[in-house]
Amino acid sequence: MTKPAPGYFLGGLAGVLLAGQAWAADLTGDWVFQAAPSFPGFTRMAIRRDADGLHGTITSQWYGDLPMLDLKTVGAGAGDGLVFHIDNGNPKLKPYDLTVAPDGQGVKLTGQVWYEKQEAPAHRATAAEMAALDFPTYPLPAPAHVPSNGLARTPPMGWSSWNKFAEAIDDTTVRQIADALVRSGLRDAGYVYVNIDDGWQGERGADGVLRPNAKFPDMKALADYIHARGLKLGIYSSPGPKTCAGYTGSYGHVEQDARTWAEWGVDYLKYDLCSGEGFYHTAETVQATYQQMGAALVATGRPIVYSLCEYGRFDVGAWGREVGGNLWRTTGDIEDSYASMAAIGFDRNGVPRHTGPGGWNDPDMLEVGNGGMGVEEYRTHISLWAMMAAPLLMGNDARSMTRETLALLGNAEVIAVDQDPLGHQGLPVRKRDGTEVWTRPLADGSVAVGLFNRTDKPVTMSADWPALGLGDHPRVRDLWAHRSVAPDTAPTVPAHGVVLLRATR
Repeated sequence: MTKPAPGYFLGGLAGVLLAGQAWAADLTGDWVFQAAPSFPGFTRMAIRRDADGLHGTITSQWYGDLPMLDLKTVGAGAGDGLVFHIDNGNPKLKPYDLTVAPDGQGVKLTGQVWYEKQEAPAHRATAAEMAALDFPTYPLPAPAHVPSNGLARTPPMGWSSWNKFAEAIDDTTVRQIADALVRSGLRDAGYVYVNIDDGWQGERGADGVLRPNAKFPDMKALADYIHARGLKLGIYSSPGPKTCAGYTGSYGHVEQDARTWAEWGVDYLKYDLCSGEGFYHTAETVQATYQQMGAALVATGRPIVYSLCEYGRFDVGAWGREVGGNLWRTTGDIEDSYASMAAIGFDRNGVPRHTGPGGWNDPDMLEVGNGGMGVEEYRTHISLWAMMAAPLLMGNDARSMTRETLALLGNAEVIAVDQDPLGHQGLPVRKRDGTEVWTRPLADGSVAVGLFNRTDKPVTMSADWPALGLGDHPRVRDLWAHRSVAPDTAPTVPAHGVVLLRATR
């Protein structure tokens, strides 16, 4: 997915409970919040004092029971207030200040959690009130191997809704996108998955079955529409209670959701950690929760490509296949800028030995056609992803592509590099003064060679063919110019641009 929506990063919270010494002592006990902001949806707070000092827990609808770490009194006097920190397992974010202060007969929580302002009154709670807000916990499976589904023998190709539409996606738009893929020829070029990212989910019924929201009146009918056009339908969820955009996740309903999606006719699942990081923030728990869904998908009997989106944590490529995964994100979300794309493509593209038929490093979706980069930068974007054997998931509005965008996305010779059945990930063999030469061995014995210019001025570049094992006079084809070139040619590579070659000894 995915924008960094509420809950995608919580990192830490810090709070100060301000008042006099007598008031601080009176904070021990149970509290229930009223009308708290939906993110992170605080519901209750429990504070205890024992021989070891103060201890507390605050409960969130997104992250469950969160301990108040380092809870202690602060201020000029010994009891002028209480300070605490709450951590959901994401170490990248600075703490935020929260304040709980007297408010009539109760208290009021104010402050900020990530970018969401907080203002929530709370009253002292009975045992029954606290029990009614118990956050459910569920066991994770013991480590086990999930058998391969046999899918994604080459990197998946298709379209995903998030980069262009975020959560503002609906049934009509998805159908129109499917028609555009057919009409433009991109389906026949290999872009067959039509993936609905975050924003489709409604609520669960009394039977626990998750319904789509009003924007998607009939998922089975939508899947039938997609399939009738020779395409496949993808969907999105999270192992946590909430998705990144705050919709219903699969927490506590993993197997049930997998069966529902299979009944609808879903062909692809993107499983985004999101609020799950509040529960699963160690290597063992993250692997276990992805294993749980992997096994659930296999148990449905329907072939469903499984995309692991946990931002490259815990060396995911080393165990992604073990949990049934077909692709795994190597990084956080891409943005439609050269800086973001280049940082991911050149520097955070996963461990090459993890990539191969059935399982792929995923540096996130394509931004081509969204307007934040120039044509040479988008050409670099596609070329890098092809050299990495990365999934090619368009993120633009396929209904209104320019000829230029269509030519970039539909270049059959570049797609052939990405989809090469050998499945080796390309690597840089030379880095010098802002330029990089990458190579990727291909199944027919040829080698894809990328001449990348990361500087802001044109640069003349060349390949050392003997050093690449191709002799002095290989046959060379320029895949963007669609023509053969002399092996001793030293092309001028535009700023932020690329020359992508295929050379045969």
